[in-house]
Amino acid sequence: MDVFICLDIGGTNIRAALYPHNKLKPIKHIRIPTQGNGQSVEGRILALIEEIWPKKETVKAIGLAAPGYIDAKTGMVISAVNIPGWVMMPLRKIIKRRFQVPVFVGNDARLAALGEWQYGAARGHHDVVYLTISTGVGGGVIINDRLLMGSRGLATELGHITLQPDGEMCTCGQKGHLESYSSGKAIENYVIEQLRNGKNSTLSNMEVFSTKDIAKAAKEGDAVSKSAFERAGDYLGIALANYLHIFNPSCIVLGGGVIQTGDLILQPMRESLKKHMLGKVYEINLTITTAELGDDAGLLGALAFIKIKKKK
Repeated sequence: MDVFICLDIGGTNIRAALYPHNKLKPIKHIRIPTQGNGQSVEGRILALIEEIWPKKETVKAIGLAAPGYIDAKTGMVISAVNIPGWVMMPLRKIIKRRFQVPVFVGNDARLAALGEWQYGAARGHHDVVYLTISTGVGGGVIINDRLLMGSRGLATELGHITLQPDGEMCTCGQKGHLESYSSGKAIENYVIEQLRNGKNSTLSNMEVFSTKDIAKAAKEGDAVSKSAFERAGDYLGIALANYLHIFNPSCIVLGGGVIQTGDLILQPMRESLKKHMLGKVYEINLTITTAELGDDAGLLGALAFIKIKKKK
């Protein structure tokens, strides 16, 4: 039996799955910490692939969803902020040299978009915008049944669209990006700033709090926490209006932990989107929905990426 090995590489964990040809349920699934045992991250990836490698089946290809800027043509990780030392890392070359099978490497958010289009919430659509909002903001775009990659695979950095040129500092070092307003980290930073400015909140007595804590407080009526999500949703709506004008998708898929707070962010997002759209014509046949694949989006996106690449 022919099989594919897929990996989803994150700053905290690396997940690997062994998929049979034409099936979405893995034969085997393994998760390990991204760092540990004095190994390099790429060394841990090689060891994980060896561990999941089948004894009887034939591995036809390996697909990897990796963080950071990925040159999809060469499989080079140009840089990855959350993987120390990953600058101009020839990931595809390293893996192919060891295992002697085709290897395909893509950005994790863009491959998650591919996964949701092929197997998840965007099935049946031909033009899709996918956005994941967690600690940061990433995304991907499908146009005419093709993943939009750009000349080097660096296209659709949706979290880094500029909304305020002199606005909040983004984690990337630039100012005013969507990520600096609507991400989980941005929501936390906003609340911290409000508390420093003397605003009263049920979170005032907590030394450390997360986006989940802020969501809980907001649902219980805390004004500062509610305003954090209203602000995040407002900027998210502005960004989505821009994406509608640029890409004209029939489906927008929203994923990530922040989206799981539901109407706390989705209601102000909807109001802002209507306010900033050029016209109702963009709403015709438009579906806005939440992601379906959860933690498996990267793995299934890597699987979809392999199958698309192998057809060429």
